[in-house]
Amino acid sequence: MALIKSVRGFTPEIGEDCYLAENATIVGDVVMGKGCSVWFNAVVRGDVNAIRIGNHVNIQDGSVLHTLYEKSVVEIGNYVSIGHNVTVHGAKINDYALIGMGAVLLDYAEVGEGAIVAAGALVLSNTKIPPFTLWAGVPAKYVKDVEPEKTHEMNRKIAHNYAMYSSWFKEEDNKEASIAEDGK
Repeated sequence: MALIKSVRGFTPEIGEDCYLAENATIVGDVVMGKGCSVWFNAVVRGDVNAIRIGNHVNIQDGSVLHTLYEKSVVEIGNYVSIGHNVTVHGAKINDYALIGMGAVLLDYAEVGEGAIVAAGALVLSNTKIPPFTLWAGVPAKYVKDVEPEKTHEMNRKIAHNYAMYSSWFKEEDNKEASIAEDGK
């Protein structure tokens, strides 16, 4: 079971039908919507300020979400995919955005609806990424516009895929629980 820890009087609130990997960590002032998944070794650390996560968000393996003490917050919309080993530090990510593997988003950055941040990109503090654009590089720069329909389709597909993947683990967890119960 994931480590879910209260701190400073805040207990994480996890929505319905979420999957939390056994070694995921969710701490403090975190509110997560329904149908989300937090994968292996991911850390959602709301100890120093708020983290708000919408519905059907997947936070993939090794990612870290954190904030500045009493300053920045993390806000994530619906149907957002956060790739493996991403760092989101006090940034806002709007609906249907995709954050590629190993990207870093710093405080007060904002990723617009349906935007794509390429793998390995560094989004500097206060950067505003417009909706339906692709940004890449270190530091991240505008590459091109992306078609809203294609972005929504792609990001919805990824979100649904992660819901499917998480169902596999939920099934296995239920099997293991039944086996353990039968063995008593």
